[in-house]
Amino acid sequence: MASFEEIQVKELSKRTSGHAFEVILSPSTPDAKGEFPLSPLKKKATSLDEIKKKLDAAQERRKSHEAEVLKQLAEKREHEKEVILKAMEESCNFSKMAQEKLNQKLEANKENRSARMAALNEKFKEKV
Repeated sequence: MASFEEIQVKELSKRTSGHAFEVILSPSTPDAKGEFPLSPLKKKATSLDEIKKKLDAAQERRKSHEAEVLKQLAEKREHEKEVILKAMEESCNFSKMAQEKLNQKLEANKENRSARMAALNEKFKEKV
């Protein structure tokens, strides 16, 4: 905390709602600045060439950003195509495998049926 010698209190005005005070702290070192500048530092005037350079740089940034976005979109579309092709290939392979299994089952059932029919025919001939 600051000591009492470093603090100045000024009464600004008396109002019906209360009092207003301004508290001023003096700097702790003698070479410290007491006040801050009220206005920001003045910038140097920009020339037409500098403005054109900044506009050109901004345009280049926009173009490079647009190119990057287009590149990302192209990569995304390529990836989507690859995924679709892979899914179609897997679907085709699954269909082929299912068809082969079905054909094997049908062939096995056909063989079993013909074997049973042959056995029944044999029994029937023996009975007759």
